[in-house]
Amino acid sequence: MNDAPHKPASRFRTGVVMDPIAEIKTWKDSTFAMLLEAQRRGHELWYMEPGHLTVRDGVPFGHMRPLSVRDDRTDWFALGAGDNRELGGLDFLLMRRDPPFDMDYVYCTYILDLAERDGVTVVNRPQALRDANEKCFITQFPQCCVPALITRRAAEIKAFVQEQGLSVVKPLGGMGGDSIFQLRPGDPNLNVILEAMTRGDRELVMAQRYIPEITAGDKRILVVAGEPVPWALARIPGAGDFRGNLAKGGTGKGVALTERDRWICGQVAPELVRRGILFAGLDVIGDWLTEINVTSPTCIRELDAQFGLNVAGDLFDALEAVRVARK
Repeated sequence: MNDAPHKPASRFRTGVVMDPIAEIKTWKDSTFAMLLEAQRRGHELWYMEPGHLTVRDGVPFGHMRPLSVRDDRTDWFALGAGDNRELGGLDFLLMRRDPPFDMDYVYCTYILDLAERDGVTVVNRPQALRDANEKCFITQFPQCCVPALITRRAAEIKAFVQEQGLSVVKPLGGMGGDSIFQLRPGDPNLNVILEAMTRGDRELVMAQRYIPEITAGDKRILVVAGEPVPWALARIPGAGDFRGNLAKGGTGKGVALTERDRWICGQVAPELVRRGILFAGLDVIGDWLTEINVTSPTCIRELDAQFGLNVAGDLFDALEAVRVARK
């Protein structure tokens, strides 16, 4: 992993669109890791929140504030005075807003399309953010997945559960383990859960066969510019829960990738590269791919700390190489 020094010259200008920086947990925030690395390389940092993006007469703008960061849990950022600037003046733009991926998120990607048109390298590409729903995207790789069903019809989900046995159902736009339920044949709560999840057969959800290996952890595998990081973070469920998400009380343990993990990455990575997805998080339970996270994948900080990596360094190596090749 690259941790070589970079000369502190303002060669590149990096913007970030993120949720409020004052509210992040720096010790586990991947966006913060990216900002630290960009600053270490001498990039100018420009801060925006989603509500700061505008378009005037076809030109995309952001209300930008100069940003500096430091790895201090109590005093981690400083912002300068802001003004409206053209997004096209940036070299790189990190779109790091957390889900839900709602229509407001989609509208932001339309503005980022214009920035990309004006020569900015947007991570990840706005078109890819719209196309690669983190649940639905795995249907492109059925060879990597357990049986799964996407439908809004409760009757179809009930038939799926009867066929597959213990299953999970999740919303297509959720994150962090929110609103994920276990379903089993004959469960007296089955009807009410499905009525709520599908909003009476009006909202699409995903059902997947339950994977018992979740007890060993839901592995987050980071893929940077098509290359998997050689260690994953296994997120192990807390007592009394089947969800490994760290936001739901799971604990993270670094593990080496298995041959099967690398095979899954080999199946998925070429499509990520083709779509312009330079930073993704694959979720793997046991031998099976369960999600592909492209909006705001996390776990950089945990893996860096456990294995002495610099995952953000790998990302910026790829970004800078692309930018230099353009010139």
